[in-house]
Amino acid sequence: MHLKMITIDCAEPRDLATFWTAALGTEIASDYEGHFVMLAPWDPSGVALGLQKVPEELAGKNRVHIDLHTEDRMAEVDRLVGLGAAIVDEQKVPGLSWTVLADPAGNVFCVAGEEH
Repeated sequence: MHLKMITIDCAEPRDLATFWTAALGTEIASDYEGHFVMLAPWDPSGVALGLQKVPEELAGKNRVHIDLHTEDRMAEVDRLVGLGAAIVDEQKVPGLSWTVLADPAGNVFCVAGEEH
């Protein structure tokens, strides 16, 4: 068994795909009539991102979230905010800092970078 896809529940998968394709530098691999949109894997891991239409609104913080890593965290955070993300929090532990963001549908994800 291996990890193939992470799926985010949302009200409008096609709308959210606009953000995530730009954020990850990928494209839509499959669109099942707007009910489920699958993005192509964005790195060599082969893990894809799925966006699934659900009727209920997000209630509280999502229990599973995506953690992304970059060499230039602040530049990536600025880019993601420009695409429609919102900064939720900043966190730091010895040797690692990360920014907690929310995508345009309110789903939380993190962008981390090593401290130098």
